Amino acid sequence: RTVPPPSSPVSGETRTKPGTPAEGDEQRFVTLGRISGVHGVQGWVRVHSDTSPRENIVNYSPWFLVRGGRRETWKLKSGRGHGKTVLAKLEGCNDRNAAEELVGALISVPRAALPDTSLPGEYYWADLVGLAVKTTDDVDLGRIDHLFETGSNDVMVVQGDRERLVPYIWKQVVLEVDLKAGEMLVDWDPEF
Repeated sequence: RTVPPPSSPVSGETRTKPGTPAEGDEQRFVTLGRISGVHGVQGWVRVHSDTSPRENIVNYSPWFLVRGGRRETWKLKSGRGHGKTVLAKLEGCNDRNAAEELVGALISVPRAALPDTSLPGEYYWADLVGLAVKTTDDVDLGRIDHLFETGSNDVMVVQGDRERLVPYIWKQVVLEVDLKAGEMLVDWDPEF
C-alpha cells in the first residue's frame, strides 16, 4: 500500500521552477503543506497540512519555507491541531505582520527527515513520483506524475503517450517497485 503521510496527496519534491531546485538546495525536499493564514496577533500561522494525521507536520523542525524562489529555514517553536487546520509558532515570527508575510509559503523538509517505511509495498508518494511504469508485457506506460486518494485506494496518474489512472493496489496491480532503478512493474492493460 502507499503511504500518503507525511506528504499526501501531492508530496512531490518542492521546486520553484520545474526541474530546478530552489536557490542553495543540494538535497531533495518533500512538501508537507503550506502556510494558509494567520492566527491572532502574536505571529502564529495557520497551516494546511498534507500529513496524516495533519498534526504530524509539527513533528518536523526546522521547516524549509519556499517563497519568492528561495528556501528559508525556520525553526518550529510550537504547534498544535486546531479544528481542521494546524496552528504553528515559528521562531522569529513575533507579530501578525511577520506572519502575514509567510502566507502562501510551501512547507518542506529534507526527504531524509522522514521515517523509513516498514511494510512491503509501503512507499511515500514523493518516492513514487517520477518512476517509469511498465506492464508485465514490457509496455511503457509513462511516468508517475502524481497520486491522489480515493475512498478505496490511492490512484497514480501516469503520463505517457496519454494520461492513465492506475490504482495503487499492491500485488494485484502494482507488482514491483524498484526505487533505485526508478521503475514500477504493473499488471495493467495499456488500452485501459
